[in-house]
Amino acid sequence: MDITDVQIHLCQSMGRLKAFCCLTFEDSFVLRDVKVIEGDTMLFLAMPSRKLTDHCERCHEKNHLKARYCNHCGLRLDENRSARSGPRVKLHADVAHPISGPLRDAIEARVIRAYQQELSQSQQPGYVKRKSLDYDDAVQ
Repeated sequence: MDITDVQIHLCQSMGRLKAFCCLTFEDSFVLRDVKVIEGDTMLFLAMPSRKLTDHCERCHEKNHLKARYCNHCGLRLDENRSARSGPRVKLHADVAHPISGPLRDAIEARVIRAYQQELSQSQQPGYVKRKSLDYDDAVQ
């Protein structure tokens, strides 16, 4: 599976989140909101994810596992309900991710290379930061 385009959007914050990126595979499939994060020893990727939820006992509306009150009816929720999932609480789940290790390594290498190039270009005079990766002019 060929990665035909990588767009990097550098983040201004001084935290661990360094960039968002948008990947295009074989000019046919786009994956947005991949994060470049600075780990303790190296950069790594975090795939797009969603917050895990459960349902309110009273109204059955979805609420994030860390919510104290129902977003719909206001019922106070059990603060220990996320602990039922096991000793390590999982609050997010990947929306998309590579299944094989070699594909993940290839994606990570390509994105980190593109991130380093964008970071280098950002140091040059006249650099213009991308406004957003939410809308791509090439895709209509």
